[in-house]
Amino acid sequence: MLQEPQIPESAQGPRVTPAAGRTAPTPRPVPGPRSAATPRPGRPVPGPARPTPPAQRAHPAPVPAPAPAPVAPTSAPSRPENRSAPQLQLIPAPAGGALDAAEEAVDLLLESGRAPGDILVLTTGEQHPWAAHELSFGDAAYWAQQDAGDDVFFADASAVDQAKPRPIVVVAVNGDAGDTVARALPVARDRAAALLIVCGDPQTINSALGAGV
Repeated sequence: MLQEPQIPESAQGPRVTPAAGRTAPTPRPVPGPRSAATPRPGRPVPGPARPTPPAQRAHPAPVPAPAPAPVAPTSAPSRPENRSAPQLQLIPAPAGGALDAAEEAVDLLLESGRAPGDILVLTTGEQHPWAAHELSFGDAAYWAQQDAGDDVFFADASAVDQAKPRPIVVVAVNGDAGDTVARALPVARDRAAALLIVCGDPQTINSALGAGV
């Protein structure tokens, strides 16, 4: 019976055993070129820059509110016959909350798809913070933004004669419930091509609109 020849261990070649506790080095990645930081949209370039205007107050998701009481539109004799009267909408609010109500009305209009440039907001009392900030740069720069027509424009009701017509006019009766309101509301109605929204005391609003007929 034949036996297979045995190969001595010395003929099998050297046996390599890795050193205990040592691992093969892993190549470290070479860092690539570092890209320049991209400025945020709307961020000004370094140098003298215009201060950022006060941001409009962020509102939570609108809570369904009671339907505003519509005010029956009253046509003025001086209104051209070929122009239909705008729809009038009244949002009851105290003088202290009229501006908040107007801002919420604007938010709902924008959420419904209206373009910002379609909306003019007038205040009868304290100015909207945006208007006060922009006026600090001068009247010319301020009114130029109305001419641009690419955003909601806020103005004092005392300057309503300078306001240009827009599809929607929102009036916040947030103070000075006297001559300013009585004069501003009829003019605001003329400036509104489609919709006039008035936020404030219903009695004051109806009285001012009636006086302007």
